[in-house]
Amino acid sequence: MDTLDSLDARILLALDDDPDASILALSRALKISRNTVHARLQRLSRSTLLGFSQRVPPQAMGYHLVAFVSLAVSQTVEGASEQLQDIPEVVEIHNTTGPADLLVKVVATDTDELHRITKSILAIDGVERSNTAISLSQSMPNRTRALLERAATS
Repeated sequence: MDTLDSLDARILLALDDDPDASILALSRALKISRNTVHARLQRLSRSTLLGFSQRVPPQAMGYHLVAFVSLAVSQTVEGASEQLQDIPEVVEIHNTTGPADLLVKVVATDTDELHRITKSILAIDGVERSNTAISLSQSMPNRTRALLERAATS
């Protein structure tokens, strides 16, 4: 993954403000050549930007319940991570320090489905124990705009 420079950040902020902006509109707004905007966007698409599926919230597909499952794993974390990726409702996996080896973000339609998902997680070879916390509400969504704004001025 490439590190963004201030021009990359300015282009991304302009697209955040107007996702449908054309390359010409971006070049005029930022006072840079169309070729520069085009080349930068091509590079960012290949190396940095997340896929369109990352922009679709699980709630739009009926997954209104979010839970975080802490896992203690007896064998290799990589093996458990690979098996967790076979569960569609697992949307993030983080290797962690502390009493848990993995922190897994899970989405579900309801608590019955969450129970089914956690049972399938516990059935994975090497998973010794789990601890599940259900999110009651999201106080702040994932954000990077403030970081882009900082990068744009550096």
